[in-house]
Amino acid sequence: MNTYKGKQVVVLGLGKSGMAAAKLLHRVGAKVVVNDSKPFEQVEKEVQELKDLGIEIIVGHHPDALFQSNIDMIVKNPGIPYHIEPIQKAIRHHVPIITEIELAYQMVSGEFIGITGSNGKTTTTSLTGEILKNAELHPLVGGNIGIPLSDMVLKAESPVITAPIVLELSSFQLQGIEHFHPQIAAIINIYETHLDYHKTMEEYIKAKSNILRNQTKNDFAILNADQAIFTEIAKHTKAEVLWCSRKQSKQYGITIDNHELVYRSDERKVPICDIQEINIPGQHNVENALFASAIAIVKGVSPAIIRNTLMTFRGVEHRLEFVGNFEGVKFYNDSKATNQQATTRALEAFEQKVILIAGGLDRGNDFDEIESTFRNCVQSLIVFGQTAQKLSKTATQAGINHVFHVNDLKEAVEQAKAIANPNDIVLLSPACASWDMFTSFEVRGAMFKKYIYEN
Repeated sequence: MNTYKGKQVVVLGLGKSGMAAAKLLHRVGAKVVVNDSKPFEQVEKEVQELKDLGIEIIVGHHPDALFQSNIDMIVKNPGIPYHIEPIQKAIRHHVPIITEIELAYQMVSGEFIGITGSNGKTTTTSLTGEILKNAELHPLVGGNIGIPLSDMVLKAESPVITAPIVLELSSFQLQGIEHFHPQIAAIINIYETHLDYHKTMEEYIKAKSNILRNQTKNDFAILNADQAIFTEIAKHTKAEVLWCSRKQSKQYGITIDNHELVYRSDERKVPICDIQEINIPGQHNVENALFASAIAIVKGVSPAIIRNTLMTFRGVEHRLEFVGNFEGVKFYNDSKATNQQATTRALEAFEQKVILIAGGLDRGNDFDEIESTFRNCVQSLIVFGQTAQKLSKTATQAGINHVFHVNDLKEAVEQAKAIANPNDIVLLSPACASWDMFTSFEVRGAMFKKYIYEN
């Protein structure tokens, strides 16, 4: 932990992970400067907290002098893209750039379980944590959700953590790793997303695959047998591969066989549960259950504990979350659906057509991919945000006659209530990021629930 003592380190970004990284670096004796482009008024609380610890902080802009060759390292908020000028300047000066996950990993020893994927990361991470908790393994759960790894290190009583550390990891975090080494690594799926950040699909896949780069033959890589891309990815890992599949019932690994989730190896076939017993709805959650079960099997958890957890797990907020039944109309909050694949999965989770509320940040893509799902799963569409016109066009091509344009989410809820009949389902599943109107998908989901209860 003395590697950083006396080193000049810039922490770029004042999010949860940036705050945790700054505190951790300060504790081990680094000379820390925290920098964020947000104005003081937006980060006043965080500024004061760091100043009270004696940490230097600069907000409102990125000073040119801060990113010269006289600094030893930058710890970058994962959400800040590499192509912005301060980062490019640091790269030109050969300044090492890492993310908070890599920093914290260098300061602690333990058993790491890393979970990534385009969709399903949070649910799978939370479900894995719940299974291990029910198995009395006392896991620590965090990363991209909940508690940053740096906070776990700060709270640890020694540099060795004995409990399994279960981490959700985004492509943004994984792009900045060097030595991070999970003993169990899972990539749930890979779809085209975040190309505003990664620029190319090849770069995105490489970032996701980074979760495997430091694994050894003693580790496990849990991969998706239903996507062809993973055949190539599997060639580049030294770890033992355990496959998950919803479609290939004879696949070795965790699969679905005659509506039953089973673990299949050379020697045996172990039933875990009927897929109808999984408490959270939708085929995408069957996939999440496969991956969480695979991790649990590697950890030696009994099928009975896995089954009982799958039967009782209530899901995660903003991920196909049941909000309530209002005058016979069921409302679901799937604000986390920030791409077409996630919205497709949400729509396919229901056995009837729904009233869909969608729209948000325009990342430049069209919505042709979701057209057939609209045709089969949507009775009425309510659109708002930057992508409203694109979504409306796709709905028209899908033959949806009832398309409503509104100015914001509040009007969307009001419109949904006006057209819904008893036994209808109203689903917020935007298929877009939230940043055109909201600071996060969590805020968007919270406001959706607030508007439902207002009237």
